[in-house]
Parts: sequence; C-alpha cells; structure tokens
Amino acid sequence: MLFRSLPAKLVGVEGSGPWRDHLVTVATEHKAVLDPVRALVDEGYRSTVLGVDAQGLMDVDAFDAALGERTVLASVMAANNEIGVLQPLAELGARARAKGVLFHTDAAQAAGKIPLDVRVLPVDLLSLSAHKLYGPKGVGALYVRRKAPRVSLVPLVYGGGHERGLRSGTLDVPGIVGLGAACALAQAELEAEATRLRSLRARLYEGLRARLDRVALNGALEPRLPGNLSLSFHGVAGEALIHALGDIAVSSGSACTSASREPSHVLRALGVGDDRAHSSLRFGLGRSTTAADIDRVIDRVVDRVQKLRAMSPDLEPPAGGLTWEAP
Repeated sequence: MLFRSLPAKLVGVEGSGPWRDHLVTVATEHKAVLDPVRALVDEGYRSTVLGVDAQGLMDVDAFDAALGERTVLASVMAANNEIGVLQPLAELGARARAKGVLFHTDAAQAAGKIPLDVRVLPVDLLSLSAHKLYGPKGVGALYVRRKAPRVSLVPLVYGGGHERGLRSGTLDVPGIVGLGAACALAQAELEAEATRLRSLRARLYEGLRARLDRVALNGALEPRLPGNLSLSFHGVAGEALIHALGDIAVSSGSACTSASREPSHVLRALGVGDDRAHSSLRFGLGRSTTAADIDRVIDRVVDRVQKLRAMSPDLEPPAGGLTWEAP
C-alpha cells in the first residue's frame, strides 16, 4: 500500500526539488514490493531493479550509482524471507540520504529477530507485520520519519483523519496492543534467542551435511537471520520432499507464493538454475524449536532424501558452473 502514494507530488522530503518518478529496488524483494513497483511502471513511472551476487548480497556502489536526480524512493528489505540474507541497511540508507532519496525497508522478517533502531539507522520508512514476531495476524506498522528529514505521505483511505490523517478507519485496538506486547517480548529476549537459534541452525546444517552429499546452501551463511536455513537437495523435488516429511513444517520457498509453480525468483536472482531452485527447502527455526526437534528433523530429512533419490538411481550432479558440494 505504501507504493500507491509514491508520486513526488504526494510523497517526498521537504525541499527535495522537482518532480521525481524513478524507483529503485532489488530483484530479491518480496512480491509485496516488486508487484506494486511493476504496477507503477505500467502507469508511467520508471524503475531500476538491482541484482545481487551469488550470496544474495547487494553491491552498495551499484545501488549508489542507480540513485539519480529523479529517484523518489529506494526500497530494500532488511532480511530476505526465503534465504534469510541481511542487507547492509546502514550503508544503503546513508547513500540514499546523501542524494535526497527516501529509503524504505521491508522489515517484516527482521523485526524482533535482529536489532533495528530507526533512531540510528538512516531509514525514512519501515514496514513490519505483527504475525512475523508472534503477534496477532492482521495488524502491522509503518514507521514514517518525522524529522531530519520530515517525510510526507498522502492517505490511501479518507474519512475521519485517524493516524494524523494518514489512515482513516476504526483502529484494531486489540491487534495494536498485541503487536506492542510482541515487540516488547522480542526486544527483551532478542540477544539470547538469536544466540540459541544460531546454535540450533548450526546443528541442523552440520547434521545434514555430515549425512548427505550434494546439499547446497542458498545465500550467504552470514549475515543471515539466526533462524533461517535454505538448502537445495540435488535430485529431489522440493514439493515431493515436503510431502514426504509429514508433520515437519518446512517450505519450498515463500509462503506468500505457494500457489505458484514457478521457481523462486529469489533463487533465480542468485543465479541458481531451475532444477536446483525446485529442489530447495527453507527451514525456519523459532521460539518453540528444541535440540530434540533438530535431531528428529535431521533423521527424517536424511531418510526421505535417500529414499527419493533411490527412486532415480541414475541421477548425476548438474553440469556447468553450479556446484552441489556444500561450502
């Protein structure tokens, strides 16, 4: 919804100058960002969608070069929803601010899992969703910087002037309270929980690598969300493996695009071929995950991968530059 208010006549920084009609974002963004950008392009705006390297990380200098006099906003997600890779928000935001470009970050995956302080980060707009940090579904928040610089938005819904005229309509008070409580809990436990999840993730990753060959890590291991692990298992269709795992909750990509049979646009942006993208699995570790859970998952995944591979005994490692050896 943020992107429907982007034209420079409606959104901007005080004193930001003439008409701006250019947007900058990244190929690995969530569709909640990419689709609105495409819709605005259809209406006559221009966009630059930057690539990432094989680890899923942006080139800060390439980002800087993409920002021009007519760029009104750049949007870069803090943490990727599929591969968990963290982008350098502080550097990116500083480059945008130096050129008078608004900087938005989709922090839905990052909020409550890594430190985020808008008093320190050069972020002008930050969006998050409560359900990603154990809060209630159906409520979220948009941070809008009020000074240094002051950011101006126009409402999408008129009638009543709630939220300083930005979002009219009766507020979901229980949802808002739930979001606040979830944020407070996450903040109090942030450091300890991150350390615990990194340990469990290492246990899962090393356990699978020790017992299976042709397992590839998708994206950089660091910097990454503490509870995220994205792996590809050569010779095994991700959807088939999900069904074979039974009551173990995993995903073959973004839950928001689960109805699509297309390979993950995130993995494609990393240069991953369709076969490997289709064989990927995303493991999400959370507050309820225990060491016993990890060991059970390792046993189940190893067993099911071996059985599925046995159904295709003539499998060969993929040819070309992509390796299936674990790094």
